[in-house]
Amino acid sequence: MSWLWPLLPALVLFSVLSVVRVQTAPCQTCRKLTDSFIKGLDKTSNKNFGGGNTAWEEENLAKYARSETRLLEIVEAACEQSDLDCNKLLEQIEDQVETWWFHRQQEAPDLFEWLCIEELPLCCPPGHFGPDCKGTEHHTHTHTHTVTVLTVCCCCCAAECLSGPGGVCGGLGRCEGEGTRLGDGECVCDPGYFGQLCQSCADGYYREKSSNHSTPACAACYRSCKKCSGPENYKCLECKPGWLFHDNKCVDTDECGTELARCSSNTYCHNTDGSYECRGCDQACVGCMGSGPARCKKCARGYKLRGAKCLDVDECSERAIACLGLNEACFNDEGSFRCECADGFIRRDSICVENHPLSGPEKGLFDDMTDDEVLVLQQMFFGVVICALATLAAKGDMVFTAIFIGGVAAMAGYWLSEKGDRMLDGFLKGR
Repeated sequence: MSWLWPLLPALVLFSVLSVVRVQTAPCQTCRKLTDSFIKGLDKTSNKNFGGGNTAWEEENLAKYARSETRLLEIVEAACEQSDLDCNKLLEQIEDQVETWWFHRQQEAPDLFEWLCIEELPLCCPPGHFGPDCKGTEHHTHTHTHTVTVLTVCCCCCAAECLSGPGGVCGGLGRCEGEGTRLGDGECVCDPGYFGQLCQSCADGYYREKSSNHSTPACAACYRSCKKCSGPENYKCLECKPGWLFHDNKCVDTDECGTELARCSSNTYCHNTDGSYECRGCDQACVGCMGSGPARCKKCARGYKLRGAKCLDVDECSERAIACLGLNEACFNDEGSFRCECADGFIRRDSICVENHPLSGPEKGLFDDMTDDEVLVLQQMFFGVVICALATLAAKGDMVFTAIFIGGVAAMAGYWLSEKGDRMLDGFLKGR
């Protein structure tokens, strides 16, 4: 039981509902689980063995074959993580799986039959259905159908699917619920067949001719025939609804022309083979007799009858003042119109006003210059001032010489200060 420890929390959760859920779990889930388990048996049959000491491998392989280790490996891979139904069922049947693994493999090698049919039970053997899988008594009745003798089950053995030549449902259908504890056992026939054992041809099919003694197959009639003697359109014996028998053929009934059609308002009738369709009228119409604006009974709002058609009214040209708002322009649409601001205007607070760009601070003379360009201009300006003073001092005038020396010292200190930088920067940028 150590292989169950990883599943313990889930087992506690489902323990109370275990019996009810096992009884109602579908047969398909149990079949899928047992098929996966058998695949796991095959996959682990020679795991970790192959080559080396043969005698040692045979001894250890025998131990591994029925070991709890191998069982755990198979169980862990039996269900996909996303398959909730499989995992729930596996959590509920740990005792049965362990019993079969350690005690019943030899006498019951078919895990599906032992687990899904006999132990749980969820499934039935092939050819059976229902809660008991088989009837309490077995009686047969014999019926003659052409040259074939059919043997079917009576009502007291209704848990056994009806069989005949060809197998269950005559080999021409399937038994509803076969192999499960559900279903009613009635034959669901293949296309073209009907009847208790699917031995008759359905409407729209006929019995083909056969050269041998076997029952010929059913083939499709012409598309308009309910009953026929062959595949051609002139071999109809009875017509399908929506068709009329005329001159050995089935011709389409025009429901639209015979007032058989029932279409709602603002739709019109369109005839099709064997039937009709109700299609919507054109948007220009209020009620119509066909497709397009020329088949209107009445023109819709925004349209006017011109000639034979309901055409769009251009409200912008026909109305003196279509848009009442100031600075608005009219734009025509199909069946209507819209008012928008004229060119050069935008809507603000439901009013169209001139579209002026938002005002901002004016640019300085040198706003577009880079910082490096401003630095060069600062240096050039400082150099021009120094040159002018040097020229005057060179003339030998002591006054200008003193001014020059003082000016150089003062300007050097000023321009090296943060205040000088701000002043000159503002001057160059026009501020």
